[in-house]
Amino acid sequence: MPLRQITIIGTGLIGGSFALALKKRRFKGRIVGCDRAAVLERARRKGVIDKRHVDPVKAIQGSQLVLLATPVGAILDLIGRVGPALPDTALLTDVGSTKVEVLAQAQKVFGKDLRHRFLGGHPMAGKEESGVEFSDPDLFQGTTWFLTPAAGQKITVDLSEEFVRWIEKIGAQVTTIDAETHDQLCAWTSHLPQMISTAFAAALVDEFCKNGSLLESGGRALREMTRISASPYSMWRDIALTNKENIREALLQLEQRLANLRENLDNRELEAEFERAHRLQEILPRR
Repeated sequence: MPLRQITIIGTGLIGGSFALALKKRRFKGRIVGCDRAAVLERARRKGVIDKRHVDPVKAIQGSQLVLLATPVGAILDLIGRVGPALPDTALLTDVGSTKVEVLAQAQKVFGKDLRHRFLGGHPMAGKEESGVEFSDPDLFQGTTWFLTPAAGQKITVDLSEEFVRWIEKIGAQVTTIDAETHDQLCAWTSHLPQMISTAFAAALVDEFCKNGSLLESGGRALREMTRISASPYSMWRDIALTNKENIREALLQLEQRLANLRENLDNRELEAEFERAHRLQEILPRR
């Protein structure tokens, strides 16, 4: 079934980039945006959306695909709000960074119809900046777009198949994964790096608050390690709340590694840890 109209609820960085990516790849349908009025006006000026509504229930009318592109807490709320009003022929999906609680909420709302009405998703793309001003039609190029179907759900039929086709057209690679595995994996590959960067940047602020100019000597390594510390708390608060146990376990294991380094700065165990770290380049897939 061809997509004639898509509603994007949350026209910030991810939602705006998805809309621009569709337009760049010649999507011929209409894109409806839903957000606060001021955000929608900025999205309209940038050419992100064709129509706008501040009311999500009105925004989804007539759409075959509805994408929830807000922080996870708002996604949970929106599934409850727009799910019952979703047209029978429409598919609801999301871009939330955690999936277990999102899928549980969708199950609660859609019940036995879940497999036909909702498909969880998470594009592994982003920037430290937020807002539609930073949206980019090539943001998803070369990235992974996780889909977390419910048990027995097929993504090769009906609207799911068309949605997957557009994900691939905008340059992302679709990977299916169960929600539990997704959340455990992302705790290590996305959420833990954010916590490390945040803690490191906060420690630098405390240590060098009166001599910040000295940090200029840190160079590229320092900038790379602290770049994502500028990410908004409003997004990471919800991620921490909905993936708390996985993030806690990852932090605990890292704390133990750091303690091992601290206690072995003057012996060969430090060398062994460097050698262990070097193996990462061997096991990482080559792009």
